[in-house]
Amino acid sequence: MPDPLDLSPPDIPEPTLLETLLRYGLFCGAIFQLICILAIIFPGSKSQEDSEISEAKIPEVLRKPKTAPVTAGKKQKKETKKKR
Repeated sequence: MPDPLDLSPPDIPEPTLLETLLRYGLFCGAIFQLICILAIIFPGSKSQEDSEISEAKIPEVLRKPKTAPVTAGKKQKKETKKKR
C-alpha cells in the first residue's frame, strides 16, 4: 500500500528580530514615500495671509541690489601687492 500523504504545514522558521525590524522599517519607508508623492501631487493651498506676504516681497526681489563703486585706491593696492 502507498504511504499516506503528509499534509502537515512545512517547517517555516520564526522570523528573527532583525527580519521583523526590517519589515516594519520598509513599511514605514513606503508610507513616507507615498505621503511625499501625494504632497507633490496635491499641494496645500495658501491662506490669505501667506499670499499677501508673498505679494509684498515680490517688488523687493525685483529691485537690483546697489553695489558700491570700486575706488581707484583699492585697485592700486591690489596691483601693487607684493608677490611672494
